[in-house]
Amino acid sequence: MKANRQQTIIQLLSGCDGLTTEALADQLAVSKETIRRDLKGLQQQGKIVRHHGRARAIHPDNRDGGEPFGARLKSHYADKVDIAHRALDWVSPGMTLALDASSTCFHLARQLPDIDLTVVTNSLPICHEMAKRERINLICTGGMLDRKYRCYVNPALVTLLKGLEIDLFIFSCEGVDEQGDIWDPAEQNAAFKSQLLRRASQSLLLIDKSKFQRSSEVKIGSLSQVTQMITDAHPSRR
Repeated sequence: MKANRQQTIIQLLSGCDGLTTEALADQLAVSKETIRRDLKGLQQQGKIVRHHGRARAIHPDNRDGGEPFGARLKSHYADKVDIAHRALDWVSPGMTLALDASSTCFHLARQLPDIDLTVVTNSLPICHEMAKRERINLICTGGMLDRKYRCYVNPALVTLLKGLEIDLFIFSCEGVDEQGDIWDPAEQNAAFKSQLLRRASQSLLLIDKSKFQRSSEVKIGSLSQVTQMITDAHPSRR
């Protein structure tokens, strides 16, 4: 019964852009609580994504449901700027920083002082911003440009990182789920973050309140790997 119901849920979600918990409960003639349990199980299996009371299927041949960089830059703008400003307390002269291609890290890059730093990034906008600083040594990962996310995709990233000692990796994500797993919508971005999360001496996750209780297509890692999290969320939501 449960397996058949979950298979039906996958079929329903595969035929549309997403459905609410209530709509699924109506179509399957079961309670919303039953649907929530089914959706939680399907999410843990990596078959669906849940967000704000809606669910959608993950299609293996198109694992990329993220928003373009321009849209993310406008979303929760003030919160992200404030979170980025608080991250400056972690930055000291002489450090080697790695920044991901998130909009929050771009806000951080715009606020970075022109001091003795090395910045490693796969972000085109951050590269442009760092080029304005005379004292910051910029290392761009290079590779093929992904215009949607305005980041570089480089298959040789592992080799590049082997020669670098990263003091602090600063990044954001698409969401953190109830189990503390960290998610991203694009496989290439998730791979970049996963590698740096493992290699950096310390890591700093910048995350606004809209991203809690959310998952996405590709798992980056878990909160247990993160040194510190900076957020505007109420403590009860973490």
